[in-house]
Amino acid sequence: MPQLSTLDICRQDLFTAKSELELRYTDMVVARIMRIREEYNWFLSNPDAKDRQFVENAMARFGIEKSAAYSDLKVVKALLPHLASASRDFHRYRYNEMILETFQMAKKRKDTKTMEKAASSYAKFNRVDLEDEQVVPYDMIVVQPFTATDDPTVLGIKPIPNIREKIRTLLNKYRAENIDIEDIEFEEADLEEADLFNMEEQDDGKPEEDIL
Repeated sequence: MPQLSTLDICRQDLFTAKSELELRYTDMVVARIMRIREEYNWFLSNPDAKDRQFVENAMARFGIEKSAAYSDLKVVKALLPHLASASRDFHRYRYNEMILETFQMAKKRKDTKTMEKAASSYAKFNRVDLEDEQVVPYDMIVVQPFTATDDPTVLGIKPIPNIREKIRTLLNKYRAENIDIEDIEFEEADLEEADLFNMEEQDDGKPEEDIL
C-alpha cells in the first residue's frame, strides 16, 4: 500500500480525534497532524496574516525550524480550498472542544449541574444514544420483475367480454365500408397567386401587393 503524504492524511483526518489518530499513525505523524490542526485554526482566525507572520507564529508556538514552518504553511494553504466541504467537520470539532472545556472547568469547581448540562449537550450533539447506521446492502436488493400485459384487471378495470373478437369485427366492418377509398400521390397546387392575392407588376418588374 503506498504511503500517504502529510497533505493526504490531513485532508481525511485533520479533525479526527487524537485517540483515533494514535491507532492509525505513528507518534511523529500524529504530532504533526495536531500541530497543523492548530496552525490551520490560527490561519482561519487570522486570514489577513502574511506568510512571514504564520512562520514566526509556528516557530514560536511549536519550537520548530523555519523550514518546517514553511512546510506546514504549504500544507495549510493546500487545505484551504477544501474549507467549504470541511466546514461542518470543523465546526463539529470546535463545538466538541468547547463543550469538553466547559465540562472540565465545571468539574474543577465541582459544579455538577453544569457538568450534567455539558455532558447532555455533548451526547445529544454526537447522537451517542442512537444506533450506528447500517449500510444498505444494495447488492442484495432484488429488482422488481415487470411483465407486459393487456389485461386491464391489474389496474382494477373490468374487462370487456370477448374484446379481441369485437376488435376483429369492427376492423372488418370499417374496412368493408371504406373499400372505395384510393390512395393518390401528392401534387403541387396551382393557386394562381397573382389573381388570388391581387398581385400586380410594378414598373421595375417586381410584384406589389395591394393593401386594402
